[in-house]
Amino acid sequence: MSELCSSWVSHQQGMAYLPDAEMETMAASTSLPDPAGEFDRNVPRICGVCGDRATGFHFNAMTCEGCKGFFRRSMKRKAMFTCPFSGDCKITKDNRRHCQACRLKRCVDIGMMKEFILTDEEVQRKREMILKRKEEEALKESLKPKLSEEQQRVINILLEAHHKTFDTTYSDFNKFRPPVRSKLSSSTATHSSSIVSQDFSSEDSNDVFGSDAFGAFPEPMEPQMFSNLDLSEESDESPSMNIELPHLPMLPHLADLVSYSIQKVIGFAKMIPGFRDLTAEDQIALLKSSAIEVIMLRSNQSFTMEDMSWTCGSNDFKYKVSDVTQAGHSMDLLEPLVKFQVGLKKLNLHEEEHVLLMAICILSPDRPGVQDTSLVESIQDRLSDTLQTYIRCRHPPPGSRLLYAKMIQKLADLRSLNEEHSKQYRCLSFQPEHSMQLTPLVLEVFGNEIS
Repeated sequence: MSELCSSWVSHQQGMAYLPDAEMETMAASTSLPDPAGEFDRNVPRICGVCGDRATGFHFNAMTCEGCKGFFRRSMKRKAMFTCPFSGDCKITKDNRRHCQACRLKRCVDIGMMKEFILTDEEVQRKREMILKRKEEEALKESLKPKLSEEQQRVINILLEAHHKTFDTTYSDFNKFRPPVRSKLSSSTATHSSSIVSQDFSSEDSNDVFGSDAFGAFPEPMEPQMFSNLDLSEESDESPSMNIELPHLPMLPHLADLVSYSIQKVIGFAKMIPGFRDLTAEDQIALLKSSAIEVIMLRSNQSFTMEDMSWTCGSNDFKYKVSDVTQAGHSMDLLEPLVKFQVGLKKLNLHEEEHVLLMAICILSPDRPGVQDTSLVESIQDRLSDTLQTYIRCRHPPPGSRLLYAKMIQKLADLRSLNEEHSKQYRCLSFQPEHSMQLTPLVLEVFGNEIS
């Protein structure tokens, strides 16, 4: 009996000199993942040896860290234990150190196998592999592109600018001259619907903000004051006009809508970093040339692919292609416009990408009338670099694949839409009964060509 006690004390002392870190490393190196689907992660797992909290499958059995280490040491030392009691000790968390023989027997009984224990050489190789993998991951992370503080600042400014100039409640739409949809033009509406459905298998489409050449609030505004660029959004009022144009009943409402949108585009542009560094003349030239394109970009936020419409709150402000045709636009503009909206929607742009695209659209050095093209180009280059870095850093694949190139192609598409819009606007503005429905701001931005 004294020999057994001496053996017990000796073994306990030997365990005391084994570093905890080494025990944990060796234990971790020989652990196995839980079999998939066998255990609910929300249910506490119990060690099959002592009943303590289990940390996973170790050497083919669910055990705690303590029993995992005990089994490994016992097998490596080829220990031979003898129970000092009756040979059937009940092993618990509190008494598991009292009888090593019964504890080891219990380990074997629940399925722990020495064949699963790694040799010292295998442990060392595994440590080296883990260390190498961590180093590779650290190197990969260090090489991954990151947004600079300045780029993040620019994005934050553009997001704030967009939030300040885009009202997702569309509450201001109630200030416009009310929409009047003519039922007499059902044949026109049907024709519009059939053309759009050929490509999209849907009903009519329309254009909310991209409803083109029709302006804003008809409050008196002197065109020359456009250069002020400090349009007050709060001062927008919409006095009613009782001019009957049964053939273009939606023109007054959409004129107010577009004029309102132009003011919001101006507000957004003024907050783009670097825009105010330009001369007033260049600011005006950029805004006049890009306004309708940015309006079309903004309108994508309200565009719905389910029915190819722009939904801006209530049904009164739900616009389809037939509505825009009743404001003077033809399918030469509206059909490619709807295609553009669908294509842009399918890109699933992040809001950060959307605001950067709008800013890049405005800051285009090849706009007519721009004098300091090098300064405009340098601002646009910074915005483009920020967009490309953002896509690489924040837009996960597969959506990020060729995304920048696709976005730049959308800017090219907008140029074509802009050109067609200008043609249709000129036709409209040469007719006094129609041009008088437009606002001074629309006339100034899109060109006052009334004879």
